[in-house]
Amino acid sequence: NDPIALCQMGVHRREEGDYSGAFQYLTKAADLGDAQAHYDLSCSYHNGLGVKKDKKKEVYHMEQAAIEGHVLARNNLGCVEEENGRMERAAKHWIIAVNLGHSHSLDAVKSCYRQGFVSKEDLAKALRAHQAALDAMKSPQRDEANAIRDYMKSRK
Repeated sequence: NDPIALCQMGVHRREEGDYSGAFQYLTKAADLGDAQAHYDLSCSYHNGLGVKKDKKKEVYHMEQAAIEGHVLARNNLGCVEEENGRMERAAKHWIIAVNLGHSHSLDAVKSCYRQGFVSKEDLAKALRAHQAALDAMKSPQRDEANAIRDYMKSRK
């Protein structure tokens, strides 16, 4: 009953094309509170992979993932709110994602500022929080891992 292992098995099954098996593993992991599993289930419902497309279930799992701190889910909730014409709510989701260091959400917040949905003060606060999140993620180990990744990509 390890949610991380179950989620990884779900991802592995999906990569093999076993969408039904992936769905079963991801559902078990999500039931145990795994944010990534909720996000992956949201994507499954969005794309119809192993399940019938279902917007309500897609958004439900996206919300659960966002509540657990999944930054892409939080960004995507902003997009859902934007699609539904609720820009103030969209901006709130994007600001939360910015506070977690998500750069794409920062672009969305800047756009909301230009459109009048975010105040100058809230934009400035978001910019500071974004930089603080990026600074907190810096480490020599991360720099070394990125250098190795870049080297490996250059060899392909």
